[in-house]
Amino acid sequence: MTLDRISIELTNACAKACSFCYNHSQPEGATQWTVDELTAFVLDCAEHGVAAVSFGGGEPLQYPGLFDLLGRLEGRVFRSFTTNGLLLDGAMDRVVASAPNKVHVSIHFPQSRSEVDRVCSQVIELDRRGVTSGVNLLVARSQLTHATSASRILQDRGIGVDRIVFLPMRGGDTPTPQELAGVAGTSKFQSMTCLLGCGPSPRFASIGWDRNVAWCSYTVSKRPMKTLDYTGLTGAMRGLELRSC
Repeated sequence: MTLDRISIELTNACAKACSFCYNHSQPEGATQWTVDELTAFVLDCAEHGVAAVSFGGGEPLQYPGLFDLLGRLEGRVFRSFTTNGLLLDGAMDRVVASAPNKVHVSIHFPQSRSEVDRVCSQVIELDRRGVTSGVNLLVARSQLTHATSASRILQDRGIGVDRIVFLPMRGGDTPTPQELAGVAGTSKFQSMTCLLGCGPSPRFASIGWDRNVAWCSYTVSKRPMKTLDYTGLTGAMRGLELRSC
């Protein structure tokens, strides 16, 4: 196993509290990570070959130490985070100052024109201010028409398909790869690596807000790390099963 990308849930606090959330996030969530622990953990992983870390949740902007963390890791590893955008407008100056390598803003409800318009504006503003940005568009089979409309709106406003990640709903209401391609409007689009079949990647690991690790964010097969470092991470993953979501 040679990991080069990791994803870390900073918290399971999220004001949206979507019913389909794999993390079961709620407005009053929790975390077991301090900024010092996260910094040391990511830097140790970087010394062992991890080139990129993505921060999620929950909602990263509800983690008080996000900007401190991004600052400490600047220049040491590729840093991105995914946000629902609800707090982004008020935090825009701090986001820009922390200079993340990329920010993804999620559209969870493409049937909500206000959400689509807000995310469009936020991604365009991030780009205008020098922060590479993109959209995670959640696609449910029951909402294909709305997802297709949202995809067209994004592209019409200059957010090309190369900046959109088309995420199939998991746990039910899941579109086929062909239906996802129809939403994207092209046969070439970005999605999850498991789109065509569930399976682990030897290059990727997901770490939870509770320090449990897994092959992906959606599986329930998780195991705690014995030590908060690369050795603890790879040790916890050794022999770990992957149960399909």
